[in-house]
Amino acid sequence: MIDNLKTRDYEGSRGRWLRLIGIVGGVLLWAACAGGGLAAETKVLDGNPGRGGETLDLKPLLSRDHATVVDFYSPYCPPCVQVAPLLDELAKRKPETVFVKLNINRPQVRGIDWKSPLTQQYRLKSVPYFMIFKPEGKLAAEGPEAQKIIIDWLQKAELLPKSGK
Repeated sequence: MIDNLKTRDYEGSRGRWLRLIGIVGGVLLWAACAGGGLAAETKVLDGNPGRGGETLDLKPLLSRDHATVVDFYSPYCPPCVQVAPLLDELAKRKPETVFVKLNINRPQVRGIDWKSPLTQQYRLKSVPYFMIFKPEGKLAAEGPEAQKIIIDWLQKAELLPKSGK
């Protein structure tokens, strides 16, 4: 399934995330004004509850039956915080995909924890950082390539407007 996904050439990563942040803000404002909100229940799994920043093996977190998206994030990363509701909604619309969030921050660290064991283990240089695994556990995409796939999924789910290109 992931092999069949088409990705397009999007503008640079920084511009893409800035655009995404603006869109997320607009969606949240619309939801608040409409008296509703994004769904309260999430299908995104917390892969390291209470153990943020510690090294871990991804293998036990991967679904054997479905594709798995791993989202490395920091609670101090504005794009991470703002994209989280979109990923929650996407998870509801893509039941064939498992979403796992991994907090890179150790509990005592304020700000993005670039020195955490988890950050070092996966050599993360930016967050949010995504990895997409096939059901058999093979890595299908990561980094900018995975980000493009997720943006495509968000657009197909009508959670983001289609690119003007």
